[in-house]
Amino acid sequence: MVVGATGNVGTSVVQALTAEPQVSSVLGLARRLPRWRPDGVEWAAADIASDDLGPHLRGADVVVHLAWLFQPTHDPVLTWRVNALGGIRVFRAAVEAGVPALIHASSVGAYSPGPKDHPVDESWPTDGWPTAGYTREKAYLERVLDGMQAEHPQLRIVRMRPGFIFKREAATEQRRLFAGPLLPNPLARPGLIPLVPDLPGLRFQALHSLDVGEAFRAAVVRPVRGAFNLAADPVLDAAELAQLLGARTVRLPAPAVRAALVTAWQLHLLPASPHLFDAVLRLPILDTTRARDELGWQPRHSSLDAMREFLDGLRDGAGMDTPPLAPSTSGPLRSHEVATGVGVRP
Repeated sequence: MVVGATGNVGTSVVQALTAEPQVSSVLGLARRLPRWRPDGVEWAAADIASDDLGPHLRGADVVVHLAWLFQPTHDPVLTWRVNALGGIRVFRAAVEAGVPALIHASSVGAYSPGPKDHPVDESWPTDGWPTAGYTREKAYLERVLDGMQAEHPQLRIVRMRPGFIFKREAATEQRRLFAGPLLPNPLARPGLIPLVPDLPGLRFQALHSLDVGEAFRAAVVRPVRGAFNLAADPVLDAAELAQLLGARTVRLPAPAVRAALVTAWQLHLLPASPHLFDAVLRLPILDTTRARDELGWQPRHSSLDAMREFLDGLRDGAGMDTPPLAPSTSGPLRSHEVATGVGVRP
């Protein structure tokens, strides 16, 4: 079973599982059912924050939990209710249904601030960045899983901690979630963005969504436990991004950039919270040795490949026929994004 099967990662996990001979059936659980209907997948509608999940989980060999609400950043109580409390409901339902294995999509964002000049393994503390809702919620669920593992040692718990995940079909969704309705799609063309800010701490890892799907597939069929870092080379910084965009770098102080983000967010011009910006500048670089050794995982796409696909998809307004990824979700001329309030309602 895949909980949250219609988003950026969910669609890739479903594709990977349906191609795996050891997987006989896949049930995709989503709050809104998609028109996308790949062979071998059954669908069911459920809200993890309120619906009875037990009937859907009974009989499952593995539960893959991916469901996540990124917006509204202006209503952290709602995202906490869905992400943290909803995640706990999924975990408890899996235990009550007697599911043998639980695979949870954690994140690099669960990690405490760490080094940018050398990678850290899965033993790095997972206390997140306290002011950002996304990192706070990811870290909280790590603590919940610690307790569940101690209470239910027979349950095989796996935690995937990927870097930033991109693919062409998710470009419209990610523009909607993080940049908002005011970003013109053609601006993603190389040469049209003249400058990339070179900020202290702007060094991060990315990977392709299909490679993430392959890592989850491996975790489903292999008897592994514990946490796995996922990332592709090279590590991205201002210089790499500038080369990708045909731009030049300009050194800027982080406080000035943050002040601009705060203003845009408070005016509801930008959906992404400035607290997430704070977290990104502090994320550690990940060592992926364990995923390569124990999952047999090797990313097929570089981080630059993933970013190029995202930019191409952004320019073309790409998507898939699922509610999170479909361009039609934004409404004509992005009217739905504006009408629901940028960063106010999901």
